[in-house]
Amino acid sequence: MIFTEEKINSYMDLALNEAKKAGERKEVPIGCIIVDNQTGEVISVGSNEREETQNAIKHAEIIAIEAACAKVGSWRLEHTSLFVTLEPCPMCAGAIINSRIEEVIFGASDPKAGSAGSINNLLAETRYNHQPEVLSGVKEQEAGDLLRNFFREIRRKK
Repeated sequence: MIFTEEKINSYMDLALNEAKKAGERKEVPIGCIIVDNQTGEVISVGSNEREETQNAIKHAEIIAIEAACAKVGSWRLEHTSLFVTLEPCPMCAGAIINSRIEEVIFGASDPKAGSAGSINNLLAETRYNHQPEVLSGVKEQEAGDLLRNFFREIRRKK
């Protein structure tokens, strides 16, 4: 673990704020931030944009990774940590591996698409050339409540 528990919770609060913004836009409320491990600076943020863009790959992690790569001028995001409110899916896990992110911290587990231990564990797969450290369950209740409340409201309106 690179950061103190207090710092981890603070960064996850920022990711939760991004998730809330997504929910306000009628997107699935998932938020992500990427932090420079050496300076502690938040170098990018992202939240789901699938509905707005009608693009299946516009997940919070992908948006944050694209923004971080643009900011640092490299596809290699070594010495960074990714904080996301929901366990990464296979696509996002692949992007995390390929961008060499050092650590992944997530809130709620995803029993339908989770690729950091729930369905599979792509992030720990030793056949890949990179395995980030993973910390799960950070502010899990709050992250899960955001999702549950969002989908409950959708079902209520049907």
